[in-house]
Amino acid sequence: MTGIVKLFRRDVRGTTADTPRRTFIRRALSGYFAKRYPLQDAYADWQAARTTAAAIKFDAVNRLDTHLETFARQAEARGTKVFFASTGAQARDYVLALCREQGVRSIVKAKTMTGEEIHLNEALEKEGYGVVESDLGEYIVQLRKEHPYHFVFPCMHLKRGEIRATFEKALGDVGSDEPENLTMVARRVLRQEFLKADLGISGANFLVAETGQISITENEGNARLTCALPRIHVALVGIEKVVPRFEDLALFLPMLGTAGAGQALTGYNTLYAGPRQPGETDGPEEFHVILLDNHRTRLLADPEQRDALHCIRCGACLNVCPIFKNIGGHAYGTTYQGPIGSVITPHLRGLQDWKHLSGASSLCGACTETCPVKIDLHHHLLQNRRNAVREKGVWWERLLFQGFGLYASHAALWRFGSRLAVPGLKLHSRFSGAWFDPVRLWTKTRTLPRPPERTFRQLWAERQKQKSPRA
Repeated sequence: MTGIVKLFRRDVRGTTADTPRRTFIRRALSGYFAKRYPLQDAYADWQAARTTAAAIKFDAVNRLDTHLETFARQAEARGTKVFFASTGAQARDYVLALCREQGVRSIVKAKTMTGEEIHLNEALEKEGYGVVESDLGEYIVQLRKEHPYHFVFPCMHLKRGEIRATFEKALGDVGSDEPENLTMVARRVLRQEFLKADLGISGANFLVAETGQISITENEGNARLTCALPRIHVALVGIEKVVPRFEDLALFLPMLGTAGAGQALTGYNTLYAGPRQPGETDGPEEFHVILLDNHRTRLLADPEQRDALHCIRCGACLNVCPIFKNIGGHAYGTTYQGPIGSVITPHLRGLQDWKHLSGASSLCGACTETCPVKIDLHHHLLQNRRNAVREKGVWWERLLFQGFGLYASHAALWRFGSRLAVPGLKLHSRFSGAWFDPVRLWTKTRTLPRPPERTFRQLWAERQKQKSPRA
């Protein structure tokens, strides 16, 4: 068992035992469902919208090289500096070199999960650069020295009393835990950071190939200040975020709001097309776009699971996932939580180290059903399990499944086992929990059903006897 798996199991045990926290998360998500479903019904045809969105992303991903070249050409025509980073290390080195070259002292950063993915904050802080998260949720978890709990709602696990305590520890007395007051406290602090920052770092929700623009969606307006006030803006974006045409945003922007947060449209939707142009009064002096691969092309090369790159990071699959609701976002131990994280993390960070995430699923299919771009998530989890075994199987698991295959494919063995099942269940009920109980780990958290008086085969035979002969 690897250290990653041990940490996962430890965190899962801690989270599942915290019933009040789990109840709090479930209540928070119930509000999301109440808002999302009426908005879906407002579409002329939500399922047709999903099909169209999936088709657009299919084209974008299957012609990724062409669309990225178009994006780079269009962006560079307006003065944007485009850098293709094969790895997270290359992306970090680019940002660090830019900071040294430009004499950067202070950095503000809007929400960017790609920044979390490559541990950009840690790299900058190690070199002595101060980095302040400008998204309110990200700012709160940064003060707590935590990672985001959910990649759309970073601090959804915290109650407002806990947020007040966090602010008072870092900023001094804040007066009350009213949400409006806590927001104003953060606003006063962050406004000063915006004004003194030399560099603003952001992600992007979409790359528009046709126009060379990046599209950023947010609810607070802090990303706008992060991108517009500092003299340098760096956008760190995964290569899969590309869409072919400007008009595609007419579908994806409302869909992202509906699926992600139960909104008709997210509060702020902004397009950035380059640095400040002659005659313009605001905007950065330099605009850099880092297009990050970081093993995405490894997933692109897999025709079976390539559609996982269609993801628009709405977080809907997390919101419906019974596993996420019970184990919490931190237990995953990776940037992307929930079903989509369990699918892509083994591709991004190594199958054998992260295969346990694909096993942490009920396979209920709720994630696939809710995904706005129709990613076949629960089948991809099964495929990850299969691939992990094919790559490096566990001998005793192979032996057990081979034994079961032999047993299940021979009628005589199956009948013999069926006859033993009923007395076996009765015997187990007498010794349940004893040290020699062979299934005590299973029954520690489960209750076996009462042994039936007759097997299915016996019941079927009786039914056949009772049937009246045909006329």
